[in-house]
Amino acid sequence: MKIAAAQIKPIKGDIPYNIKTHKELIDLAIQNNTDLIIFPELSITGYEPDLAEELSIHYEDPILNDFQIIADENNITIGVGMPTKSENKIMISCILFQPQKKREIYSKKHLFPTEVGIFTKGENFYELDVLQNRISLAICYDLSDPLHSTHAFQQGSQIYFTSVLNSVNGIEDDLQKLSHIGKKYSMSVMMANFIGESGGYTCAGRTSAWNNEGKLIGQLDDVQEGILILNTENNQIEKHYKTNS
Repeated sequence: MKIAAAQIKPIKGDIPYNIKTHKELIDLAIQNNTDLIIFPELSITGYEPDLAEELSIHYEDPILNDFQIIADENNITIGVGMPTKSENKIMISCILFQPQKKREIYSKKHLFPTEVGIFTKGENFYELDVLQNRISLAICYDLSDPLHSTHAFQQGSQIYFTSVLNSVNGIEDDLQKLSHIGKKYSMSVMMANFIGESGGYTCAGRTSAWNNEGKLIGQLDDVQEGILILNTENNQIEKHYKTNS
């Protein structure tokens, strides 16, 4: 199986533009025979808590229908980041589009302190099954709670995939944590991050992959949009950067 972590430069609150960028990177993944691609935290809007109430949608909103069409036509699973609302609650969510299936959702269980009061934490753990590979999803601060990755291991996950906004000041700590998760639980680990500016942060890029010994085996740069692909059969890495269109 080939899985991709996407690295993008979001435009603040510009949903149509950001969807266009998503489609370009998904096309790049399809061209390289990828089975799964996942984007960073709140990738469709950028990480903009102050705009969350204005920009949030129900996870089945038709504005995202194109992703289901792409998933169905190309046999690829897609995960995008979006603020979602339900019963007057706003959550930080990853919306999943799987071929010929109803869309699903995972909402961040562990909120960063600055997110409390704006967002509501999700209640459910989420495990994705792609080609008989079990993949646990995490969103940013989830990875800082040891119980989250412990639960992924206990559920039999082979891959721990985290969508983040990681700043230049915070990334080194999280890179170490993700390496430790891979080594401790013998799981492959992937992280999808932003570049550019979002939510008042300078984003660090460096979208990464670790093998099940916790060794960093691939990483994108900190300035270009692109995808990092891991072949789970042989731990081979591919890097593909988006050309300007």
